[in-house]
Amino acid sequence: MVVDLEGIIHCIKLGDETGIQSLLQEFNKEYAECFFLDAEEREQRKKRKLEEFRENKVREVTDSDSDCDEFEQEKGDLITRQNLAAVLVRFIRKQVSCHVLRLCLRSLRILSRDKKVLGPLVTDSALLTLARVAGLTTSDASEEVCDPDTDFYDNTIASLAKARVLQSRTDEDRGCGEADDPNKGHSAFDDSISWSGSHRPSVNEMHQAGDHHRVLERGRRDRRESKGDEDEEEEEGSGEEMGRKEAMKVLCNVVYNSTWAQERFSALRLMCGLTERLSSSACFSSPSSVQFYELRLMFLMTALRPELRTQLQQAGGVSILTAALESSLEAQWKDQYECALGPAAVTPISLEASQRIIEILKILFNITYSTHRQEPSEKDAALYRHLVAILRLCLMRKCTLMDDTDELQGHTVNLLTALPLQCLDVLLVTPLQADSQQSQGVNMDCVHILLLFMERRLESGDKVKEKLTPVLNLLTESCRAHRETRHYVRKHILPPLRDLSHRPEEGSTVKSRLIRLMTHLDTDLKHCAADLIFVLCKENVRRFVKYTGYGNAAGLLATRGLLGGQMSRTLSSKTQYSSDSDSDTEEYRQVKDRVNPVTGRVEAEQPDPMEGMTEEEKEEEAKRLIMLFDKLSRDKIIQPMGVNSEGKLVPMSGLRENSITEGRESDSENDEEEKGGKKN
Repeated sequence: MVVDLEGIIHCIKLGDETGIQSLLQEFNKEYAECFFLDAEEREQRKKRKLEEFRENKVREVTDSDSDCDEFEQEKGDLITRQNLAAVLVRFIRKQVSCHVLRLCLRSLRILSRDKKVLGPLVTDSALLTLARVAGLTTSDASEEVCDPDTDFYDNTIASLAKARVLQSRTDEDRGCGEADDPNKGHSAFDDSISWSGSHRPSVNEMHQAGDHHRVLERGRRDRRESKGDEDEEEEEGSGEEMGRKEAMKVLCNVVYNSTWAQERFSALRLMCGLTERLSSSACFSSPSSVQFYELRLMFLMTALRPELRTQLQQAGGVSILTAALESSLEAQWKDQYECALGPAAVTPISLEASQRIIEILKILFNITYSTHRQEPSEKDAALYRHLVAILRLCLMRKCTLMDDTDELQGHTVNLLTALPLQCLDVLLVTPLQADSQQSQGVNMDCVHILLLFMERRLESGDKVKEKLTPVLNLLTESCRAHRETRHYVRKHILPPLRDLSHRPEEGSTVKSRLIRLMTHLDTDLKHCAADLIFVLCKENVRRFVKYTGYGNAAGLLATRGLLGGQMSRTLSSKTQYSSDSDSDTEEYRQVKDRVNPVTGRVEAEQPDPMEGMTEEEKEEEAKRLIMLFDKLSRDKIIQPMGVNSEGKLVPMSGLRENSITEGRESDSENDEEEKGGKKN
C-alpha cells in the first residue's frame, strides 16, 4: 500500500482533521515496523543480490538502469518525508485535539528513525516544540520567518511538485540515452530542492544537522513497543500523558541519532526540565508510563554529554534517582541502612518496574563512576550508604523473567564498582537469619549472590570482558577490604588442593575457568582474573604459584615486578591480611616434591635425555645450544631476558651491564675504605 504523504500535507493546510487522522493512521500502520534504508544498507542489499546470483548462476532480466531508477525513487520519497516532518513539527505547535496530536507525534517518531530526515527535527524550534509537548518546558520557539501558514504549505507543496518534475525529466533523459551516468541525474535532483526550501532553519543548524548521527550502538528493542498501534490506543492514561509519552519517544530517537541534537539539547538547558519532571514524580508509588522514557532520555544525555553528568550530579541527581529507585522497589526500611526483605520482596519485580530500575541504575553509574577513588564527604558518604542499602535489595530481589534478573544484577554490580569502596560495607551489616550464608559471624548473602552471578557469566561465554570485568573487580576489592569476605570467597573459588593430576586450568570448576582467563588475549580481563586469585592468596607469590602454576602466574608477576618471589609492593596501608598459615592437605603433602611448579601438577616421570652420554658429549651439546641461542639473539629473533633486583624482566645485556657497574662501584668503595684504614 502506498500512503499519500502529499495528501497529508494538503489536509493539514486545509485544517481537515478527519482527513489528517485517516491518512496518518494509514502511514503509521504501514511504517510501524520500518527503518528506512540508507546508503550503507543499500550497498549491503546489492551485495546480497550479487551473492545470490553467484550461487544460482542465473541473472534476472532487468533494465540496466533499474538501480538508478530505484535510487531516484528513494530520493523522491526522502524529500517527501523531510517535508512531511517539517510540516508536522509546525502543525503540532497549534492547539489540536489529543488524538490527532498523538497521531502526528507517532508519525514523527517513525520519521525520526531515518537519519536522513533528521534535519527538520534538530532545529532549536523543533526541539523546543517537542520539549514543550513532552512537558520539559513551557516555552516554545517562534518561527524564524513570519510567513503565514498558507504560504508555508504552498511553498512545501510547490517544492514537492518541482521534485516530481525534475524526477520525470531525469527518467525521460535516461530513456533517451542522454544520461547514462547515474550521477548526472542525481546532482540536479539532489541540489534543486529539499526540505530546507520550505522549513528555512538557520544556516548553522542546516550545516551541523547534516552528517552527525548516533554514537551509541543500537540496543535490543524495547519490549514496551511490542504492542500494535491499536493496542496502544487502549492503554491507560490521559490524552495529555499519552501525548507527552509520544513526544518523549521522538526526543529519544532524535538525540540517539544526532550529535547536533545532543549539543542543542544541552545548550537549550532542557536537562533542567527533565530533572524537575523526574524529581516531581520520583516519590509516587505508581509512576506514570512516561517516566520510563524520561529516564531513557536522561540516560542517553548523560551517556553522550559529559557536561550534563556534572550538571545532574550538582543538581542533586543522586538523591533524586535514589528516591526514584526506592519508589520503584517499594523499599521498606528496618534500620538506617537495612531494607526489609518481607513478603513484598518475595513477589517478583514486574516488567515495567524492572525496566525503570535498570534505567535508573544506568544513569546513576554515568554520574558516579568517577567517585570510586575519591574520599567522600560525610554527607556524601551517608548518601552513598543509603544507596548501597537499596542496591542490596536489587541484588536480592528477582524479576518476573530470569533474563531481567540477570540484567538487573549486572547493572547493580556496575554501579557498586563506581561507588566509594568504604561505603560498600553496608552490604555486610545485615543481621544473620536462620537461612543466611555466613562467614565468621558476618552475613554473606550478598557475596553469595555475587559469586553465583559471576559463575553464570563465566558459563555464558558471551561478551566475556564486558560482563565479567565489573564483578571480578568488585569481588577483588571486597576481598582486599574485608577479611570475612575473602575467607568466604576463597572457600568457594580456591578450595584446599587435593587432586594434582591435572593442570590448574583444566576442568569446569570456577577456579579452573578463572585460571584460564589469566592467559586470555585481552589484557584487562586476564589481569582482573589474576588479581582476584592473587588477593585470595593474600598476595603471597609462593601461594599464588602453588594454586595456579608458574606459567599461568607469570603474567601478573611480571607486571608487578614479582618474578623474583618478593612480596607484593602494591599492598596499601589499609590492607591487613591475617597471619594464618595456608595449611596443606595430606594429599598435597604426599606429592608436593613431585609437583611441576610451572604447570602446577604432578608430571609423569620422563627419561633423562642425557642418559648414556659422556661428560665430553654433554659439554659439546651445551656449547652447541649456546651457539644456537647466540645466533638467534644476534639475528634479533629472540631476546634473552633475566630478572633484575626489583623482580622485573630486563634484557640480559642490560642485566650484565648493571651487575658490572655495581661490581665496580663496590670495588671502588672497598678501595676507599682500605685507604681510609691505612691513614687512620
